Amino acid sequence: MKILDGKELAGYITERQARQVRGLRQHWGVKPRLAIITTTDNPVTSVYIRLKQRYGEDILVDVDVHRVDQRDATSIIDKLNKDATVQGIIVQLPLSNIDETDEIVAKIAPEKDVDGLGPQAGYVSATATAINWLLAGYNIELQGRNIAIVGLGRLVGSPLLKLWKDAGLTVQGYDDTTDNLGEKLRLADVIVTATGSPRLIQSHMVKPGAVIVDAGTASENGELVGDVAPELRERNDITITPIRGGVGPLTVVALFDNVIQAARASASDEAKY
Repeated sequence: MKILDGKELAGYITERQARQVRGLRQHWGVKPRLAIITTTDNPVTSVYIRLKQRYGEDILVDVDVHRVDQRDATSIIDKLNKDATVQGIIVQLPLSNIDETDEIVAKIAPEKDVDGLGPQAGYVSATATAINWLLAGYNIELQGRNIAIVGLGRLVGSPLLKLWKDAGLTVQGYDDTTDNLGEKLRLADVIVTATGSPRLIQSHMVKPGAVIVDAGTASENGELVGDVAPELRERNDITITPIRGGVGPLTVVALFDNVIQAARASASDEAKY
């Protein structure tokens, strides 16, 4: 079994980002700042917020966390949109009331929508970018291969499906309405799963030689788990992300890459005047 280690790849990108941030601070006087809005105490959500805070500290990007009642989220976003010291804004999903997700995310100014979730966002989804980086970093060829994406949520599946279809790749998207999922996945050379359903992807559903990216996250007895069944990880004839350290580290890095781009854009705008 070959492991797709996102943590190792992230280390190289982190060094580059730290240099970029120092340059913005020293030469442009710009202090990159990310604002995170959360409306829930979900344990998985809290883990991801802490990861972003720690990463920001590592590369000198300021990270502000706004824990608010959901009815106040749009007013907070409006203030942050107008705050020139904030270059990036994200809404940490899921919200306490998921039915309002589209409405709230759409309020983020496109130039500050560094998670790439709004309808007019100026940036590609951080998770989609992370998966691209991970596969490219391990020389996984996508052209000419059958690709399956399981789970079509707004954070991973939907933006990745669009990104790869736009690139002309042979990719199919599946969700909980798909019949005979196992039969369909047996035809796939590359499988990306992001459903948050533990043990959904089982060994009999995956052919020898397949590449599996497990981007699913759920909390089970206080532990973070993915979509892949444990017995699948015992096989020696597949390539797969680890339980921890696969897509997650690169997703954080990709998010901050967008923050740095937004900060650089703000510096360029200031230089025009």
